[in-house]
Amino acid sequence: MSLFDDLLKRRQREEEGKSENRLPAGQSLTNKFPVLTYGPNPKFDPATWDLRVFGEVEKEMSWSWAEFIALPTATITCDIHCVTRWSKFDTAWEGVLFRDFIKLFGMKDTTKFVIAHCDYGYTTNLPVEAMMEDDVMLTYKYDGKLLEPDHGAPVRTLVPKRYFWKSAKFLRALEFSAVDKPGFWERNGYHNDGDPWKEERYGRRWGF
Repeated sequence: MSLFDDLLKRRQREEEGKSENRLPAGQSLTNKFPVLTYGPNPKFDPATWDLRVFGEVEKEMSWSWAEFIALPTATITCDIHCVTRWSKFDTAWEGVLFRDFIKLFGMKDTTKFVIAHCDYGYTTNLPVEAMMEDDVMLTYKYDGKLLEPDHGAPVRTLVPKRYFWKSAKFLRALEFSAVDKPGFWERNGYHNDGDPWKEERYGRRWGF
């Protein structure tokens, strides 16, 4: 297939996506998987890696890599949308559904926000209602294979109904909080909620 034919096919799929209400305003469809990461990829050592939960939970817990991948998993296929204006349809993921994960330790009713803590101190925040959507998961497989470092290995959150920066790469902890705690990009001009269907790209400090 020529580059022109590929572009024509992609443009046709974009128009179909708009008519099917799958492509948010301001987005362009890509068949690739662009890599956008602030900072270097952390090194992953299965022998020392762990994932923990803390804050407004009934029981603070942590899991080793072996313990985490032994948890029951689910697979989902979803569309993803990046704030930098690309969207990718029908991406396939496997991991632990968030709504199932919280049953392991108990989330207190006082929880209003969930803060993802990642390697190198990166964080991002979401209201608990967004995390409780049926398609939110802690994922470690993409397209049937373990995540690549460029895409957040070994574990990232997946929150398809928000711009993709809210799906935090290199996840190391989840904090359950009674108060909001804006993360790295939220403090540096991005919108606090990041709903692509509302085009919530940037916050007030950028004048939008």
